[in-house]
Amino acid sequence: MESMIVSSVDSLWVVIAGILVMFMQPGFMLVETGFTRSKNSVNIVMKNFMDFSVGAITYWAFGFALAYGGTTLGGFLAYGNFFLEGDSLTYFFQVVFAATAATIVSGAVAERTKFSAYLVFQPFICGLIYPIVTHWVWSGQGWLGDLGFIDFAGSGVVHMVGGFAALAAVTVIGPRIGKFDDKGSPLPLPGSSMVAGALGVFILWFGWYGFNVGSALAVVEVDLASIAVTTTLSAAAASISAMYTSMISGKPDVTMTLNGALAGLVGITAGCANVNNLGAVLIGLVSGVLVVYSINFIEKKGLDDAVGAISVHGVCGAWGILAVAIFDTTDGLIYGGFSLFVPQIIGMLAIAIWAFITSFIVLKTINSLIGLRVTPEEEIAGLDASEHGTAAYGDFILKK
Repeated sequence: MESMIVSSVDSLWVVIAGILVMFMQPGFMLVETGFTRSKNSVNIVMKNFMDFSVGAITYWAFGFALAYGGTTLGGFLAYGNFFLEGDSLTYFFQVVFAATAATIVSGAVAERTKFSAYLVFQPFICGLIYPIVTHWVWSGQGWLGDLGFIDFAGSGVVHMVGGFAALAAVTVIGPRIGKFDDKGSPLPLPGSSMVAGALGVFILWFGWYGFNVGSALAVVEVDLASIAVTTTLSAAAASISAMYTSMISGKPDVTMTLNGALAGLVGITAGCANVNNLGAVLIGLVSGVLVVYSINFIEKKGLDDAVGAISVHGVCGAWGILAVAIFDTTDGLIYGGFSLFVPQIIGMLAIAIWAFITSFIVLKTINSLIGLRVTPEEEIAGLDASEHGTAAYGDFILKK
């Protein structure tokens, strides 16, 4: 009887945590709409809704089977339990993570992507690219897990997958009109509402407690509060360091500060249960500095990431994976341990290469078949008008 009660309490917590992670979807939507121009807001709303809707169906049909099916094929992918003939609890907690990986791509390619083409890409990341990495790390049968790779809540499994898929997407689709001048120097394209963006970041921070604390998958005999504290400290430290880093070239920048908080959350996600409070602060401080320089570096290379998703999720996700090898209290470098470095570096490289190459191939194929990008006239008019025939704010008359 006691074990049944414990199991029921643990299951209830996982469901609640999954709901918190699902609530991150409106957070991403607000960040993306706030950081981009109002003429594309409806398009972003539609993409975020479909990230979860298409993701839920795709993951139910075959994504869950590739991640957690009963039989592993060489530790690379699983097979079995298609159409969810298995663990409903694991499905629910994992499907919200799959939707998160997809949404990361949405923000990076905002303001110039065909809605129809984006819909074609969604099943690939939710049903194939993300689930296979999940199998590698979290299934108990995957090759990275067997190697000793540690990613407690998904700096690599979720955020690097989304971040490096986003890198492939912006590489294929190209920059927005007006983002770079004739010499290739980046130009500002101010967003529509920093208030909406800030609210989105607060919602994401709130939902992240489900992301990190929920990944304990239990309540009884688990120190959930310590995971919540490391998550909090890293995000806070990163927002501070990002703010001060942005001040080197001028006044404190609100978008860098907000992205700094997200960078700290991404950076701590892999090690939130394996580092102490000081380690969390140091991980956050590095994340905040890293995200500012990464965003600037990516723009200087001619890549247009509308919300900084590649830097926040890809680069800081990679840092989070590496940080485990440094700050893990059991066998991290600062505690005299070296055994984590090889598996963490191998895992970091494998996830980055897999997410980038598979996404690049899929996106190139979609581009050759139906095209990824709207016409210049449609982009200038805004995707709300050209793709959806409506507007997010005020009256709109569709011109024929």
